[in-house]
Amino acid sequence: MNHNQQLQTRQNTIQQLFANPVRLLAPMEGLTDPLMRQILTQIATDLGRPYDWSVSEFVRVTQHVLPAHVFYKYVPELHYDAKTASGTPIHIQLLGSDAQLMADNAAYAAELGAPAIDINFGCPAKTVNSHRGGSVLLDEPEVMYEIINTVRTAVPTDIPVSAKIRLGYTDTSRMDDIKAAIATSGADWLTIHARTKTQGYKPPAYWDKIQNFYNLDIPVIANGEIWNAEHAQNCMMQAGTNHLMLGRGAVTRPDLIAQVDGNNNDTATLTALAWEDLIGHQIKFLEGAAKSDVVLVGRYKQWLAMLTKGYSEAKILWDSIKREKNKAAIISALRMSVR
Repeated sequence: MNHNQQLQTRQNTIQQLFANPVRLLAPMEGLTDPLMRQILTQIATDLGRPYDWSVSEFVRVTQHVLPAHVFYKYVPELHYDAKTASGTPIHIQLLGSDAQLMADNAAYAAELGAPAIDINFGCPAKTVNSHRGGSVLLDEPEVMYEIINTVRTAVPTDIPVSAKIRLGYTDTSRMDDIKAAIATSGADWLTIHARTKTQGYKPPAYWDKIQNFYNLDIPVIANGEIWNAEHAQNCMMQAGTNHLMLGRGAVTRPDLIAQVDGNNNDTATLTALAWEDLIGHQIKFLEGAAKSDVVLVGRYKQWLAMLTKGYSEAKILWDSIKREKNKAAIISALRMSVR
């Protein structure tokens, strides 16, 4: 396949991806790991509205091209055509500030089977930012351009390259510069978390400011503070885009994606997931792969604490097992929570 054919293939892929409003599962460091992705994408598929794709937790690029086992650790789905067990594609997200290193790692990820590369300019973590990664680069739009453009040049022409940003670092004063950098970088689409780094995850999200990016000649995906169907509708209206990335709301209410599109999806058999229907998925999570039961229990408690915001039954269970360390005892309590 020559360059022009590869370019046409990519353009066709993007056209197909965005032919209808897309719904993505967000990359959330320490939260949407492979196990959580497997559970949430399976639930969405069972509810009749699968995620169009999910993005991996960021893979940190620092000094060299990472070995294959690192990519497989973060994205074990690469062993299975870069898809979860339910068939949801997984795009690989990279984070770093050295354009050539990012490009070399992106090219290798594509070689391993990544269907698309996403570049993280949104992570607000102090440790990441202090090492010149994530949202701190929003103050250096020229570096953002260089990274995206170099990655775009390095990966095969038919592989899409996207970027995820916030509205700015300390404020929104550089939004126009960021938009100009994205516009000329070769990015195939853009996801925007509608807050600055300084605003963190504190409500509200400023969805209306996403409209400042509306005249980019690429699709724009809105993200941030979408906890229910009403939020989703308000976000799309204010942001001027029908494309959404769902984050913490999708972990708190695993049926959120079906709730968002329930009224428009004839194939959905149900749009709400009752607590008793979620029990089996939680048990599968607790029986999933991890370094140890201690790790699994800790991860599960993190999820359960978030579920308390969406399910009253989760609050009751949380109060009864928050100090419990035995996995079998937690599974038993989980099963008893519906009696």
